[in-house]
Amino acid sequence: MRVELLDFELPKELIAQEPIEPRDHARLMVLHKSSGEIQHRVFYELVELLSPGDVIVVNDTKVIKARLRGRRLPTGGKVELLLLRQIEDGVWEALACPARRARPETEIAFGDDFFGKVIEIKQTRARVVQFNKIGFEFWEALERYGSVPTPPYIKREVHNERSYQTVYAKKLGSVAAPTAGLHFTERLMDELVRAGIKITSVTLHIGWATFKPIASPEVEQHKMEEEYCEVSEDAANEINTAKASGKKVVAVGTTVVRVLESVADEDGTVKPWAGWTNLYITPGYKFKAVDSLITNFHTPRSTNLLLVIAFAGLELTMKAYQVAIKERYRFYSFGDAMLILP
Repeated sequence: MRVELLDFELPKELIAQEPIEPRDHARLMVLHKSSGEIQHRVFYELVELLSPGDVIVVNDTKVIKARLRGRRLPTGGKVELLLLRQIEDGVWEALACPARRARPETEIAFGDDFFGKVIEIKQTRARVVQFNKIGFEFWEALERYGSVPTPPYIKREVHNERSYQTVYAKKLGSVAAPTAGLHFTERLMDELVRAGIKITSVTLHIGWATFKPIASPEVEQHKMEEEYCEVSEDAANEINTAKASGKKVVAVGTTVVRVLESVADEDGTVKPWAGWTNLYITPGYKFKAVDSLITNFHTPRSTNLLLVIAFAGLELTMKAYQVAIKERYRFYSFGDAMLILP
């Protein structure tokens, strides 16, 4: 499949620069795969669109302060790191800017007592950085000296860091938010539970794989980097019970889709598991576990958009995107949402 098929023209003013408040007042496009019908709703009406016994699966990862601004020793040249993933305690893979200032053996100071040393350059051009702190002391230093990263298309500084975290975020490890989940409020989640709709969580720590654009001319040539994920026994049981009862498994975001499809058997049974996944979902993929998808409107040439196309079909997905542009939906991380139903 040619990567050009993932292109679309988006007016800049439709790129959301801040979240809607309250979060659950974002617009919600409802896309019916079987009929092609498109409805326009509000996110807090989600409870009306699902049935008792359906299970919503969220990603409970928490965004870390992965952006570190420092100075190279001894020259003092500015260097910025974006942490991508932890290799071992105190050792991280990171992107550096400017890259030329982060060669092997380069030492970088981020504070009076927090330092990093570049020990390797990967083929992907990512740097492997060893820090002088490990364990709790590392996380304490990251909290003090780091900042929450936001995508480059968000031009305004995010002053309230909670706006880039889901209300159910628990496990530190992501360098970006699972943005489909940003629309949930505690009030809406309580309402869903009262309506008999189950909510369970899995974990995928978002790294380079999720936001790295497809650069190859054919999408099949793209390589998906690994990301760490976990599915608990309780979550697997909740999901399997719903499927056995003929209820829908509703994935909140493309990261949840990748977790569930990574651990599902051919019959859709989900297994407890913890490990790394590089599952790359392209058109033609047979979905085993996921029945419905809540997702944002994604950037062109992204693996996220490609997954949505694999789930809903190219023609229907691009039709929905054109309708969203015409109807002035808000796009990307702080934008509006889409619910794809069977």
